[in-house]
Amino acid sequence: IMSTGDGSYDYFQFVQQWPPTNCRVRTKCSNPRPLQYFTIHGLWPSNYSNPKMPSNCIGSQFNESRVYPYLRPKLKISWPDVESGNDTKFWEGEWNKHGTCSERILNQMQYFQRSQAMWKSHNISEILKNASIVPHPTQTWTYSDIVSPIKTATKRTPLLRCKYDKKTQLLHEVVFCYGYNALKHIDCNRTAGCRNQQAISFQ
Repeated sequence: IMSTGDGSYDYFQFVQQWPPTNCRVRTKCSNPRPLQYFTIHGLWPSNYSNPKMPSNCIGSQFNESRVYPYLRPKLKISWPDVESGNDTKFWEGEWNKHGTCSERILNQMQYFQRSQAMWKSHNISEILKNASIVPHPTQTWTYSDIVSPIKTATKRTPLLRCKYDKKTQLLHEVVFCYGYNALKHIDCNRTAGCRNQQAISFQ
C-alpha cells in the first residue's frame, strides 16, 4: 500500500455519494433498491497539488469501540456501505486510508463525529429537490444547474463528480470542502469532476 507517510494535507474533501449511481455503474449492490438520498463516502484530507493524496498514513488502525455506540445507528443511516452492506468494514477502510492522515487534528472518535455533523448540516437531496432537481430517467441538467442551488444554500462552491454508463454522464458525488481543522466550510477548487460541457443525468 502506497503511503505518503507524514500525512501533510491542506484541506478536507467531505464526499457524499448518490447510491443509485454506485449501484448502476460499479457493482451489483446488496440492496436491490438503493437508498434515494446522498450518503457519506468519506472525509478525505487532501492536497491542492494532488487531491487524491495523502492516503494510508502511519497512524492508529480502526477500532470499532471508538465509534461510540450512540453514533453507530446514526452512521448506519448517513454512512452505509451501499454496495456490500458491511457498514463497519466500510468505516474501517475509510479511516485506515484517509482518517489516519489527519489524526493529529481529528482522532478516530472526532473523525466520525465531524463527518456526521457535516452530513447533518446540509441535506443535498432536499436542496436539489427544492430546486426541482429530482431523479429522472431522461431529464438532464448542466453542471451549473446542479451547483447553483447547493451554492445558494451553503454559501460555498461544491464540486460534482460523475460516473459514466456508456455515454451517459451520471451524477455520482457532491463534495464539500473544509479547512485544515475540518471546521470551516470553504469553496472547493475545481479539480477533476463532471465534464462541464456535457449534460448530467440524475437517476
